[in-house]
Amino acid sequence: MTNGAQLRLGDHDSLYYEFDPPGRSGRTFVFVNALTGNTGTWQADIGPTLRTVGYGTLAYNFRGQAESTFGPGVMLEQSLVVDDLKRLMREVAPPRPILVGLSIGGLFAAGAVLGGAEVDGLVLINTLRRPGARLEWINAAMLRLAHVGGLRLVMDAYLPLLFNSERAEEVRSDNLVHDPYEPLDPAHGHYQLLAHAAEADWDLPYERLDVPTLIVTGLQDRVFYDAADVAALTARIPNAETVELADAAHLIPVERPTALVSAMIAFAEKIGS
Repeated sequence: MTNGAQLRLGDHDSLYYEFDPPGRSGRTFVFVNALTGNTGTWQADIGPTLRTVGYGTLAYNFRGQAESTFGPGVMLEQSLVVDDLKRLMREVAPPRPILVGLSIGGLFAAGAVLGGAEVDGLVLINTLRRPGARLEWINAAMLRLAHVGGLRLVMDAYLPLLFNSERAEEVRSDNLVHDPYEPLDPAHGHYQLLAHAAEADWDLPYERLDVPTLIVTGLQDRVFYDAADVAALTARIPNAETVELADAAHLIPVERPTALVSAMIAFAEKIGS
């Protein structure tokens, strides 16, 4: 993996990214984080495996995530995150990109495609969900938990539902520590991202996603997965195929990286030249 770099967006604003150009495949997987994620989600297993078989990778952090900065008054809202992704792709120019978004990262990736980003394909990992009272409640509760007890409280409340049973058992000892919870500073990037995620527009014109699209779903996701909703939204995407992982939940890149990489490679090969 190459060293990280910074794309300067202004006096106080920047995007941290890690880019490795493709080898013989000629294609680049561009990873779009979940809300509190970082490049490590992709670079632990998925990126190295893809690079060994000739694919390029581009991983980056949103403004407000690790090593990416934002100045006073900058609103870390959906439109800004989407525009940042489009600008990063213009500046870095990854060859023949396939956007890969996890959770709300898939919403941002789809927004970039709908906004004119030229890509070979799109991978949506546990992204599809219907807007409504339930989703609004979940998002508002996450922000409230962060306000009261920081990200540790958010993770203690949600990780048992977002991880599959095997992974939950592995990480349980790293959580539920006895130190007191501490509120997350409203000026912190993660707080700002959570706050504006609660305002995100999930009612996309899916019929306009006119690129090959892979829908990857973890069936053990007990927060966001609704089988009927995923099926209905998938049916609206013109050129979609699906992969369901019965032994994965929401955070597939860290739960089942091997299965995810296999699905991504098969998808890229099916797209053809």
